Amino acid sequence: MNIKKLKTLGDLKEAKYKSKSIKDELRDNLVEKLRKKEDTFEGVHGYENTVIPELERAILSRHNINLLGLRGQAKTRLARLMLNLLDEYIPIIKGSEINDDPFNPISRYATELINEKKDATPISWLHRSERFAEKLATPDVTVADIIGDVDPIKAANLKLSYADDRVIHYGMIPRANRCIFVINELPDLQARIQVALFNILQEGDIQIRGFKLRLPLDIQFLFTANPEDYTNRGSIVTPLKDRIGSQILTHYPTDIETARAITEQEAKLVESQKKSVLVPDLARDLLEQIVFEARDNDFIDTKSGVSARLSITALENLLSTAERRALITGDKITMVRLSDFVGVIPSVTGKVELVYEGEQEGAAVVAYNLIGEAVKSLFVEFFPKVEKLKKQEEESPYDDIISWFFNQSDGFELLDDLRDKEYKSLLNSISPLDDLLGEYQPNLSQQDSYFVKEFVLWALVEFKQLSKQRFTEGIQFKDPYGSFISGI
Repeated sequence: MNIKKLKTLGDLKEAKYKSKSIKDELRDNLVEKLRKKEDTFEGVHGYENTVIPELERAILSRHNINLLGLRGQAKTRLARLMLNLLDEYIPIIKGSEINDDPFNPISRYATELINEKKDATPISWLHRSERFAEKLATPDVTVADIIGDVDPIKAANLKLSYADDRVIHYGMIPRANRCIFVINELPDLQARIQVALFNILQEGDIQIRGFKLRLPLDIQFLFTANPEDYTNRGSIVTPLKDRIGSQILTHYPTDIETARAITEQEAKLVESQKKSVLVPDLARDLLEQIVFEARDNDFIDTKSGVSARLSITALENLLSTAERRALITGDKITMVRLSDFVGVIPSVTGKVELVYEGEQEGAAVVAYNLIGEAVKSLFVEFFPKVEKLKKQEEESPYDDIISWFFNQSDGFELLDDLRDKEYKSLLNSISPLDDLLGEYQPNLSQQDSYFVKEFVLWALVEFKQLSKQRFTEGIQFKDPYGSFISGI
């Protein structure tokens, strides 16, 4: 049966339609999804065994929920995905400001309409996409915004006394009756505004300018908060925290594979970029490792967090860097180079909070050093460890490469605007690199080998076997000891 054909309260009764509260609605639909083993929060990665089970338990318990976590941890995404657990359509009294349930009207308008028209009371259908209300907690939020106020214009137009409750203009929360209502960054909400939420969460009544209205609002509240806010900007008042049924801690991805899945899902890439710019798997892993390094870096304020948006915008910048070079050089297809990672620095500097020592270093320097740290961390997964100290007679897999650079008195330069053919030719000239890759990465494709060759050079710089200097037009690699001796 097409429920949208039901137009009146009488039609609902005849169809034996049963209304339910939003918390029961969420619970029943979640139970059904769990029984069918369907994804409840599709597109959220890394929370399968932590956050999502806790969120499901809170919904089954019919709790109001607080998601507590650092920025960029998909808190708002989770809140929006809860819409998928609502019924597709619900009936409301036609013309109701607060989505009155035809079987349980709570507003004066709805009760008077039903008393007048009985079973002929008109209804309309509200789609689940319209049952989501969101408010960012900012210092300028007032009780009138979220609860309501007396509207003098309405009183004048209807020629009503201020003692008549029809002069009330409802705020966001009453208008979100039978909806999911999200308050983002709850600690930023002034304490007196938080106090105004007490009765709505517990007793279901609201007070507006002296009117004591018994409005048993049917709302699924979901709050988000950042732990940093508790000390820097505000706090959640204890009685309000006490009224929130479940507090769930969110977190960042714990492994590169999960982080990559999030980045690739969220990055907004143009189709032409995907076709013209090839990205080796190692480059994608390196991008995520930069974020992991940032979360552990002494120059970055870890309490502030490093958002997942960093890697998303960094991937977009990385492809744009390679695309720009290809457009200039005339290459139709190009491969991401490690030197292209310089192009992701603007994505890093705007998304990390530096401690005092980091400010002294400079945001761009810290970001550039993160690339080197990421190279260093991943290198040992593909090649033998570079020993800092070794006996004179001991051989190292990297001796031939270092010797090659020792004989290059002018150094080896990789310019940013090299055409792909020239770039590959230059890397191919370092023959010991081919021997190293042949021994330790024999299954590497020819296409990816050039990125890995440059990766080896960067790693040897990080392990102090070579020196690297960034200049306006590119990067120069040299043997540090050879240049020192020739300088003498």
